[in-house]
Amino acid sequence: MVFSSLVFLWLFLPVVISLYYVSQDKYRNLLLLIASLFFYAWGEPIYILVMIFSILANYICGRFIISENGKNKQALVIGIIVNLSLLGVFKYSGFVIENINALTGLNIAIKPLSLPIGISFYTFQSISYLVDIYRGICEPQKNIIKMGLFISFFPQLIAGPILKYYDIAAQIDQRQVTWSGFNYGATRFIIGLGKKVIIANTMAVTADQIFALGQNEVTTLVAWIGLFAYYFQVYFDFSGYSDMAIGLGKMFGFKINENFNYPYTAVSIQDLWRRWHISLATWFKEYVYIPLGGSRHGTLMTYRNLMIVFFLTGLWHGAAWTFVLWGVWNGIFIILEKIIPIEKILHWRLPQMIYSNFIFLCGLVFFRSETMAQVCWYFHRLFEPYKIDVSTAFLSREYIGVAVIGFLCCGFGTMLFRLLPLRESWKQGIVSVCTPVFCCVIAYFSVLMLASNTYNPFIYFRF
Repeated sequence: MVFSSLVFLWLFLPVVISLYYVSQDKYRNLLLLIASLFFYAWGEPIYILVMIFSILANYICGRFIISENGKNKQALVIGIIVNLSLLGVFKYSGFVIENINALTGLNIAIKPLSLPIGISFYTFQSISYLVDIYRGICEPQKNIIKMGLFISFFPQLIAGPILKYYDIAAQIDQRQVTWSGFNYGATRFIIGLGKKVIIANTMAVTADQIFALGQNEVTTLVAWIGLFAYYFQVYFDFSGYSDMAIGLGKMFGFKINENFNYPYTAVSIQDLWRRWHISLATWFKEYVYIPLGGSRHGTLMTYRNLMIVFFLTGLWHGAAWTFVLWGVWNGIFIILEKIIPIEKILHWRLPQMIYSNFIFLCGLVFFRSETMAQVCWYFHRLFEPYKIDVSTAFLSREYIGVAVIGFLCCGFGTMLFRLLPLRESWKQGIVSVCTPVFCCVIAYFSVLMLASNTYNPFIYFRF
């Protein structure tokens, strides 16, 4: 089940919200746990067993990390191995065997496994829970229902944001639901739904069509059209999901941390990664970069640690060398910016934003391409003119219109609004009046598009 589906919008969510608000506080966690497991099992019933195993394994390991004799490092190691093994078997076994075959000439049979949706997200949540117990940051959860809710909470289960236990523990124990919180959550959910259905889905049609073409069918103009379509798709798909997750959490009294902060307004790749997928970047910083030594052991070790982090970031996104190279691409430019700070070359914000967006945009060729061969020829098409023409087969009015909306919604519209020569109180009044109308329009067109089957799955479901 996904948020941008009629079953979720008109059946699952209304039923769960209604039951939640009429239930007593002591039953609400159990209700959300049952709802979350049902939500996960809707599309892949067999993989609910993997989820339940993960909950039980992390619950047991967490209880054993702190014992009467002090900290039990063995329990921590076992817990981390269990979590990484689950992820490795389902996500990376085929990739590893494929590379062994390529290196050794062997012909080991590869049995494809369907990837349990969301496993990359709840695995990282589980690891952070165990590590934080060992570090003394939080206490092990003794209530299995609360532990299960932390791992399986359906608003962020499929595609994040990645929760850290110490951020959510107090809210699992006690939280308040208010009309203002529900109103904010509903507004945020509708905005996220619009990002996904109206912008991301529309851009996905063009991106999928162009990236499915053969090498000789893609001209330079078409290659750029396809890349810009994916540039908007990937941002609005993922930030839209994050908005919906944050909104849903707020409806149930939870405060989920922000996952995006207008990354396309960043002035460098370093700045972009402080704004893009914030929960993942923070996770790698706290549980990989700092334990490796961070920036404490000299320049070369800092660069090494950064490259390890971005290598793993790419690998986390997908079991393919294209994803690995996407991570390395970002890591290289972050290191280059530490050697030559971009502000020393580009002194104004506009050229800095153009630079950061251009580098990130080009990196998406790795992220979207299916093979390394496609990466090579797609870059070739982008930068070596090939059949330059004025063909507008993919440059439809719909594409241009949604691209303009996407540009404004990336944060540039907010920047322009702030530049208006109006009093701050007037600006706040405009926002308060326009927001309900804006949400009604978004909801109407989103449902209309869903009813007409203009739908595609969230990109991050496969990570």
